[in-house]
Amino acid sequence: MLQYQLFPRSVGLTPELKAIVGCFAEVYDAIKSPDNTLNSDGVLKHLRPGLESLGFQVEAGKSKDEKIPVPVLFGLNNRIDKHFDADALSGDGRIVLEVEAGRALVNNAFLKDIFQAAMMHGVEYLVLAVRNDYRGGDDFSRIHAFLETLYISSRLNLPLKGIILLGY
Repeated sequence: MLQYQLFPRSVGLTPELKAIVGCFAEVYDAIKSPDNTLNSDGVLKHLRPGLESLGFQVEAGKSKDEKIPVPVLFGLNNRIDKHFDADALSGDGRIVLEVEAGRALVNNAFLKDIFQAAMMHGVEYLVLAVRNDYRGGDDFSRIHAFLETLYISSRLNLPLKGIILLGY
């Protein structure tokens, strides 16, 4: 089943975040794990119409002109010195979406996604979508436990208003 949790747990979903969850709910049967073997591009293909209707830019492919660069560092004359690429970005640049389709936990890609979102200029929320089941492992639950520990311990404060972990 589609499942999600916003961290910190002391706040609720905004209307924009609810709409993003709704995009996943609309295509859930086509992307759910372990029934499908879609890579992240395949998942994004299903999500694209819904996300674009919400004003999101969605990565079109792996070539440079198909990616969505989000500024991290600015240099002379406001030139972007460093950027990270996003799978999808809200029109106002406040919400970044990263879809992982297998390496979320195994290669710690979720940690990279959190770091990059925290460094992106103007980003307030990260929507981190992971498979509920990857090769028999429960990626969603294990990453949920990690994020729960991160937020409860309060030893590391992220410059984000929140992270939504979404399991598909």
